[in-house]
Amino acid sequence: MYNFLKSILFLLSPEAAHEFALKSLSIVLRFPILGNWIRKSFQPIKAQPAVVAGITFPNTIGLAAGFDKNAKWLHLLKDLGFGHVEIGTVTPVAQPGNPAPRLFRLPQDNALINRMGFNNDGIDAVVERLKNRPAGLVVGGNIGKNKITPNEQAANDYTTAFDKIYDYVDYLVVNISSPNTPGLRDLQEDEFICDLFAKLHVIRTEKRIWKPIFLKIAPDFKQSQVHTLIDTIKKAKVDGVIATNTTIDRSNLNTSQAKIEKIGAGGLSGKPVYESSNTILGFLAMELGGQIPLIGVGGVFTKEDYEGKLSRGASLVQVYTGFVYVGPRIVRKILS
Repeated sequence: MYNFLKSILFLLSPEAAHEFALKSLSIVLRFPILGNWIRKSFQPIKAQPAVVAGITFPNTIGLAAGFDKNAKWLHLLKDLGFGHVEIGTVTPVAQPGNPAPRLFRLPQDNALINRMGFNNDGIDAVVERLKNRPAGLVVGGNIGKNKITPNEQAANDYTTAFDKIYDYVDYLVVNISSPNTPGLRDLQEDEFICDLFAKLHVIRTEKRIWKPIFLKIAPDFKQSQVHTLIDTIKKAKVDGVIATNTTIDRSNLNTSQAKIEKIGAGGLSGKPVYESSNTILGFLAMELGGQIPLIGVGGVFTKEDYEGKLSRGASLVQVYTGFVYVGPRIVRKILS
């Protein structure tokens, strides 16, 4: 059924299809009998809770940041069986992101390229929505800097967003690894990370409840760079790592080079990033030796993909592009 619906959705632009599909599904689920029947068909048959970083997750499959940037669809996503949803990336001030078109499908590669550019409604609007978040769903808050903020002042954006969203999410994520905000990946260096996390730890001590702070990293590191990053993660006292974000690599794609060049810049996600993200995940697991939890994301479409992340040291697994290509029953298919 979803393959038929996907063929129709793929006639629309990716952003239009995203909005249309979520709105349509949320409307269908409001019908009492039909909605309850469909809702049950999404729930995983064998969902084992997992305690990670002190949080009890209903199951080990989550939705990666970028899908629900503005915390608009949390009730629906809980109905689809996700154990956690990471909202964002959210910035202190609302911003439109990069000009459209900025999201592209690569069906031959089961992949997407996006250069969204942290389009979001801003931290205040997102916090208002989080006040009505559904019970029983773990929610993470992925935060970033505004495009117009120079890197010299980036820490101020992160601390502002962190302070405002802290009370309304279960864990927080520092995103300095998106390739779509100019200069953002330059912040993936020792001094900035250590300084920023020191500031975030101070803010956390002033809060009533301790919550973990994760770091989301890119898949485009060389092995020597990963070793340096691991030293930084230890020094900064990062509570967990999300591995990984999208890649800027374009090698070994089935899509024609002409089409890739026409699309232009952006982060590549989906099947092509599976091995590179697993490589980073494996390095982290080996070097950190279970000292902090790891969340594996990148190219997860099947149960085998999911188990591949777990076998390389992930405590939790997130999907994004797999959700687009496999459909709304992806959690049930993976966990059942």
